[in-house]
Amino acid sequence: MIAVEEALAYVLKHFQPLESERVPLLDALDRVLTEEIVSDINIPPFNNSAMDGYAVIADDIARASRDHPVTLRVIGDVAAGYVAAHTVERGTAIRIMTGAPLPPGADTVVRFEETSEGLEARGARPTRERVDILKAISRGENVRAAGEDIRVGEIVFPKGTVVRPAEIGVLASLGKKDVAVHRRPRVAILATGDELVAIDAPIAPGKIRNSNEYSNAAAVLKTGGVPVQLGIARDNIADLTAKIRAGLDADVDLFLTSAGVSVGDYDIVKDVLNAEGEMQFWQVKMKPGKPLAFGILRGKKPVPLLGLPGNPVSAMISFEVFARPAILTMLGKTNFARPTVRAILQEELVNDSQRRNFIRVVVEPRGADWIARSTGEQGSGILTSVARANGLLIVPENIALVRAGETVDAQMMD
Repeated sequence: MIAVEEALAYVLKHFQPLESERVPLLDALDRVLTEEIVSDINIPPFNNSAMDGYAVIADDIARASRDHPVTLRVIGDVAAGYVAAHTVERGTAIRIMTGAPLPPGADTVVRFEETSEGLEARGARPTRERVDILKAISRGENVRAAGEDIRVGEIVFPKGTVVRPAEIGVLASLGKKDVAVHRRPRVAILATGDELVAIDAPIAPGKIRNSNEYSNAAAVLKTGGVPVQLGIARDNIADLTAKIRAGLDADVDLFLTSAGVSVGDYDIVKDVLNAEGEMQFWQVKMKPGKPLAFGILRGKKPVPLLGLPGNPVSAMISFEVFARPAILTMLGKTNFARPTVRAILQEELVNDSQRRNFIRVVVEPRGADWIARSTGEQGSGILTSVARANGLLIVPENIALVRAGETVDAQMMD
């Protein structure tokens, strides 16, 4: 058996970021920029008010207080989206709304709460000609300066930036209707076995429904890829070969199969994979998920193939460890780490396999701490052990027992 790190390193050296494509802005969410974003404008593009209040000259109100207010003549008002019709001069003010351009001559905004208007019931638009300023305000207070966020010529986002909702907002403010990102990998998904039936088919003796295809497809979607579902390949050379060639004809970037790669399996899957490419078949020091195949299929272009185990939990954990990093690499991402929390284990857990054990756990807060408990029976066929979990407790190969009350690192899946 080989170590998890050895298998993962061998797999990942066969992947690299995919080519660039231009996509509409919202389609770039959670993808990686392949272009440098340089601003051709200031943001904000003009000095504007950060508050509802009055635009004034700071020197006019330098001695203002509630006991000794400064009275200014109101010469107009301005709302967001409009510009002031007048210039603020000594002894005058303009009523201003948040986001409105600062009027010429003004250098400061006094909040309504610090004026005589703030002492009155807020209601209809005031028509008064004068306002009392009740507090001295420093020059530039409550003013958002042009370019205080982004300046013309500034590199806003370098290549390699992951586009999150905040980046979407910034790109929109820069007028970027579309952007260049690494394209999403297309991932062929093939389940193998005579025992499988479609998910809407009745269960006959000896048959089970094809859950792996759907859990793997969902995991591909969640990771950012595009699943290409090929259905079920039967345990015969002709059908399996035809399904693999159909996937290759679909111009995929990664091929995922499930089942047929264990030592005890029939050799049909292994024979066909070897015939269609160059394959490695491994036993990896992990539980669940010991059997794993990896190789390169020969199609219109070389396509890496990951052969996952057939047991549903083993397939999902193997996807997490090997397929997820491969897909993220093709997306141009470099950080594959899941967030972890330090949690107090609520039960004793035995790891007598001498393999790295991925134990499905529920992590939840208790007072100021986090606690972790297993989801129950951890068999590789018990898919609900994954469905009930929000984290994984990864127990190293050399640790045979984790006692209740110990503090452990839990890798969060949600």
